[in-house]
Amino acid sequence: MAFRLRVPSLQIAMGEKIALTGESGCGKSTMLDMLAFLLKPSAIGAFCFRPQDEKEPLDVEAYWKADKLNKLGDLRKRHLGYVIQTGGLLPYLTVRDNINLCRKVLGLKRDGTVEHLAAELGIANHLNKLPDTLSTGERQRVAIGRALAHKPTIVIADEPTASLDPYAAKRIMSHFIGLVEELNITVILASHAWGHIKQLGLRQLHHRTVRHGDSNLTETIVSG
Repeated sequence: MAFRLRVPSLQIAMGEKIALTGESGCGKSTMLDMLAFLLKPSAIGAFCFRPQDEKEPLDVEAYWKADKLNKLGDLRKRHLGYVIQTGGLLPYLTVRDNINLCRKVLGLKRDGTVEHLAAELGIANHLNKLPDTLSTGERQRVAIGRALAHKPTIVIADEPTASLDPYAAKRIMSHFIGLVEELNITVILASHAWGHIKQLGLRQLHHRTVRHGDSNLTETIVSG
């Protein structure tokens, strides 16, 4: 069985809150990895990224064609935050150092951002603890803090509350969206829980999945 993800047209404005919803296997994670410059599409018409309003858009397609992976890595490091399903925390770093990781890589000075985010996310009392001493929900809040700490242009989140019970998931998702609004960060997240996501004011991307019986191909088409 072959799978193809096709994106005929997609425009995301700065500061927007976007949700890609659907069941497992419909291509949500693949879509996010492409938007994060992690996964190169097999064919590209155009792919532009404008990290700041006053700047000219960057041609991501040209970077891929020229195999400028270091340039894409620099863009990702500076302008993107990524929250993966499992949190992806470094087990040997404290909560404080995990949240500060991207800031440290970029050479940003400590200015209270880490402590502010920890307080907003309800994990201020855990800053000196290691991740394995925290609950699943607390680890996800640390991952969210780490993704926001360097104040990126875009935060991408792949099912950030999927492993939590419904009550905790709603609470943490509300904290997350509140923080991206406070920091004026664009957010693109994948979720199967559209009901709660809709209440938080996210725009849903349209997608449909079709099976081509004659070629044994399953195709998901995303637009928005």
